[in-house]
Amino acid sequence: MCEVIVCGAINLDINLFISRFPDVGEEVQVKRLTRIPGGKGANVAVATSRILSKDEVAIFGGLGDDVIGREQIETLAREGVETSALKTVEGVESGQAYITIDERGQNMIHTLFGANLEFTPADIMEESRRLLIENSKIVIVIDPRPDSLLSLARLGDSLGKTVIFDPGVRSTLGLSGLRNVLTSVDYVVLNSVEIENVTGKKDPIEAFEELKSQGLACNLIAKYGADGCVMVGAESGEVFSIAGIDLHSLGLKVVNTVGAGDAFLGVFAAFKSLGFSDYDCLVKANVAGAFKVTQSVTRGSPMKKELEVFMSQIGFENSEIYRGN
Repeated sequence: MCEVIVCGAINLDINLFISRFPDVGEEVQVKRLTRIPGGKGANVAVATSRILSKDEVAIFGGLGDDVIGREQIETLAREGVETSALKTVEGVESGQAYITIDERGQNMIHTLFGANLEFTPADIMEESRRLLIENSKIVIVIDPRPDSLLSLARLGDSLGKTVIFDPGVRSTLGLSGLRNVLTSVDYVVLNSVEIENVTGKKDPIEAFEELKSQGLACNLIAKYGADGCVMVGAESGEVFSIAGIDLHSLGLKVVNTVGAGDAFLGVFAAFKSLGFSDYDCLVKANVAGAFKVTQSVTRGSPMKKELEVFMSQIGFENSEIYRGN
């Protein structure tokens, strides 16, 4: 039985490794190029599956009837992800992302969504997909087209599932464009840029208060990469702060930050489905994100055993908890 449903982009990532980002109109040399499977939806599904067991994670989304689409299905299946809910679209290219990565591991992403945008609300309501949702515990909604985003969030909420929303590129819709979605969400997961896009605030507590003032009662998780993460609880207002992990002190190097947020989200959801507390899930998710940035590939999230070993290396002295007002 699938414990977790993930709906979001499935892309081929074309990674361009460069020394530094160019100025407008400037040309820089590409030092290395890789083509690997990516897309936030697929990345999160894989990260979740690596913690859970085979076929406990299902992915919803659209792929083209092309070589990229066929390879994506094969790759996801090898990772133990249930692929029967994917939609193949004729005459439309599978999604592709063009990613530039500098020497510090920082990145810029340009995405062609392609067939990802062909996954519709009607596809979500199709009987076999609805059955998968009914039998799940958690529904993760990331960046499908806006009407599908709203449809899936509402369906998951109406069926009593835990709905986790990571808007990614959809954060540019702002609070007015996402209000209807957020009414059906239990957790909203945002990085620093997305927090400001959605709420107009930079501080996570202020952002939470802005959501609350709009009648939106969801837990807010703020991802800060190397600086850790913060969660503000919807019911209690309790604040969990998890400090960042100093990889340099461990003799490790940041290689590629692409996909770190996806590893974070997938691991958080996996342990949430296993019944762990929010705090424990955040600690594990934070470690998973740190592990991922030491890997060159986009889908560099850890297997469960790798996560356990990495956690034993860093201990829990890197995490702390405090209560907000």
